[in-house]
Amino acid sequence: MGDLAPGAAGLVLVGNVVHLDQAAAVFEAMLEGWSRQQTARFLRLDGIAARVRLIRRLERFSNQYPWQWTPAEGEAFIAYLRGGESGIKLSTGRSYETTITLFVEYLLDPRYGWVQVCAERFGQTPREVFHEGNSVRHVAEYEGDPRRRPLTYDEVQALFDAADARPAQIWGRGRKGALGAMRDAAVVKSVYAFGLRRAEASRLDLVDLRRNRKAPQFRGAGSLMVRYGKASRGGPSKRRTVLLVPEMDWAVETLEHWLTEVRPTFSPGPHPALWLTERVGRLSPRSINQAFTVIRDAAGLDPALDLHCLRHSYVTHLIEFGYPARFVQEQVGHAHASTTSIYTGVGNEFRNMLLEASLKGRLGEDWDVTG
Repeated sequence: MGDLAPGAAGLVLVGNVVHLDQAAAVFEAMLEGWSRQQTARFLRLDGIAARVRLIRRLERFSNQYPWQWTPAEGEAFIAYLRGGESGIKLSTGRSYETTITLFVEYLLDPRYGWVQVCAERFGQTPREVFHEGNSVRHVAEYEGDPRRRPLTYDEVQALFDAADARPAQIWGRGRKGALGAMRDAAVVKSVYAFGLRRAEASRLDLVDLRRNRKAPQFRGAGSLMVRYGKASRGGPSKRRTVLLVPEMDWAVETLEHWLTEVRPTFSPGPHPALWLTERVGRLSPRSINQAFTVIRDAAGLDPALDLHCLRHSYVTHLIEFGYPARFVQEQVGHAHASTTSIYTGVGNEFRNMLLEASLKGRLGEDWDVTG
């Protein structure tokens, strides 16, 4: 037993036991073994659970077990998920196909013994479901929703104006929730000011907000330690320090108002979280998403815009402010410059400014932009 790989059939199938439903028992053992194999690779538990759920969906859809699957079952499953108004997107379809392929590759790997188990018990063995001829090809760097884009400066201002107006509107109607609206405004502004992901914002603690001795004018909001950045597959959370830039200095007042005036009214006690719920719990990523959605709709902005668009906006605006691409990449924690470039969507005004500067450099300062 000690020589068996994590997830091997011999570790999860109970010997000398006759199951009433042998096929179902073997399927469950396969899922348990695959989970063990992924756990041994230090993959995230929530990610493992999501992959297992997808395999269960395919089993229910096809009404067949993995040793019975053929490419036809995989193709029909993806076609079904693509159907209807809420059909899956291209990137999601590729992700699903990759997950199913990884599961089948696990079953076919001789180190785990599932081919022999299936042959002995069912007279069938797993086979390839997705191959080059029936799977989505990766032909573009970015396949996200094309409606996801950076906000313009006017849209950012409209968003913040709507966020600031909500507490007074709620008070005026005699309803509860004004303090929560003040918190939501501060959260959304901070997501933009530091270029955060929603999970990063959710997991911030008070101690993560720090001074920057090179920028004492920002007082206690000069830098932000992000300790739970997006992890690489199988790796720990990535850390980075985000420096507050002068163009975002308004965030100092926003954070100080939250910390000194609003947060204490939640009676937080020793709770370490920067962002709290009314019940003194940590504000969840989902709640931060909802806060943005409410404010966006109040501002009358495009409903296709989501919270992550603020991160796109942060990258774009830092580039337009003139910060080097490498600095921006470090600020947002991208491992590759190509990822940062995907987030960047500079406006026509900025590009025309660069064009004018280039033409003046080539043709001299007397070059007339009006031609």
